[in-house]
Amino acid sequence: MTSFDSTPQLNVWRMLLALAVVFVMLATTGWTAVRNHRGAATPLAASLSAWERGHIGGHRLPDPDDMTPARLARFFASLDAGQRARLAARYPLAVGNMNGAPVKLRYRANRIALDQARKVELKRMHDDRLSATGQHEAGRRMHRYEDLLGKERRILAFDPLGSGRVAEVFGDLGKAERVSVVVPGVDTDVLTFQRTNHQYSAPVGMAKALHQAERMASPETRTAVIAWADYTAPSGLGMDAATGIRAEEGAVRLNSLVRALPGSSSVALYCHSYGSVVCGVAAHSLPSRVSDIAVAGSPGMRVERAAQLDTSARVWAVRDSDDWIQDVPHLKVGGLGHGADPMSSEFGARVLSSRGAKGHTGYFEPGTDSLRNFAEIGIGAYRAVRCAHEDDVCRKGLSDTAEVGRA
Repeated sequence: MTSFDSTPQLNVWRMLLALAVVFVMLATTGWTAVRNHRGAATPLAASLSAWERGHIGGHRLPDPDDMTPARLARFFASLDAGQRARLAARYPLAVGNMNGAPVKLRYRANRIALDQARKVELKRMHDDRLSATGQHEAGRRMHRYEDLLGKERRILAFDPLGSGRVAEVFGDLGKAERVSVVVPGVDTDVLTFQRTNHQYSAPVGMAKALHQAERMASPETRTAVIAWADYTAPSGLGMDAATGIRAEEGAVRLNSLVRALPGSSSVALYCHSYGSVVCGVAAHSLPSRVSDIAVAGSPGMRVERAAQLDTSARVWAVRDSDDWIQDVPHLKVGGLGHGADPMSSEFGARVLSSRGAKGHTGYFEPGTDSLRNFAEIGIGAYRAVRCAHEDDVCRKGLSDTAEVGRA
C-alpha cells in the first residue's frame, strides 16, 4: 500500500512505542540501521562511475557531487543538443537522476534507463535459475517498466535498485507558474507507484487527481504536479515506520529535488501519512520557494509545534474522522514516534475540511473537500479554502497569490 493502511497492525505500532527504550538501544547497536549502499555495484552507481570517467568535447565531465544544481544547469546549457543527447544515451541513469540536468533531457535519459531495466527483467522472467516466485516478480517489474515507458509519461527520476524509486511529472514543469509535489508514505515503490484498483491511494493517482483539480479550479494558471516516490519508504509498520531514519534520508532527497526545480515557481508539498514525517524533517532546510506544506493522515512531523519546523511555508493539516491514524499515539520517545498531532490546536497548523474523504487513503478522491482544498492551495487561491471549523484560524493572514475567479 501507499501509506499506513493496515489497521490490524496498529497494536504492533503501539507495542513498538511501549517498548521504546529497548528498541532505541537495539537501534543504536545497528539492528534497525538502514544499510548503506554507497560504493555498492548498483546500476545507478555504475552509471555515475562511468560518468566520472567520461569526456565531452575534449573535456572531462564535471563531478555532480562537487556542483550545485545551478552549476550543473550551466554546464548542460553550454552543450549543444547533440552533445546532451549523447550524454543521456551513454549515462542514462546518471543523467536521469541528476538534479540540474534539463528536465526534458532527464525524461529522455530515464526512458533509456527504463527500457534497459525492462530488458533485464524480461530475461529474468525466463531464467531457470530463479524460482517461480522470482520469475513472477521479474514479470511484475517488467510490466511496470513497460507502463512507465508510455508515450506521454514524463519520468523525472528512476532507480531500479531494490524495490525501486521513481518520480513522474504531470503538466509542463518547465513552464509551470506553480508546482505541487505529492510525497507518499510507507510501502511506496516502483510496483505500488500506480494502481488500477484504489487508484487514488497511489502516487500516480494522487498526482493526476490533484493536477486535474488544479486545472479545473484555475484553467489559466500553468501548473505541474510531481508524483514523488524517489525515496526509500518504510516497508509496512515495522521499526522503519516508527522512526525517522527513512524520513531523514528522504528529506535530503526532497530538498535536492525542490532546489533543482526549474524557474522560480512557488512549490506546495502534499505529504501523506509517513510522507508527512519526511516533510517535517525536511522543512527547515527547504528553500523559500516552498510556500505551503499540507499533511494528510499524519502520524506526526517530528516536532511538537508547527513553529519548530522553522519554515516560512504555511503548514496545513487534514484528517478524516474515519482515519485510523488518529489512534496512533502522538509522542516521541528516544528515536521512536513522530511527535505531536498536527491536527491539535496546540500544534498550530491550519486545519482543513476533509468532507467526503473516507479512511486513511481517501484524501485525493475527486469530490472530496480535501482534494478541493489541496487544489486551491496549489494555485494560491487561499480565500477559497474550506476550513474544518468556521471559527478556525486557517485563513488568518491569508490573501490570494493567484488572480482566479470564483463562481
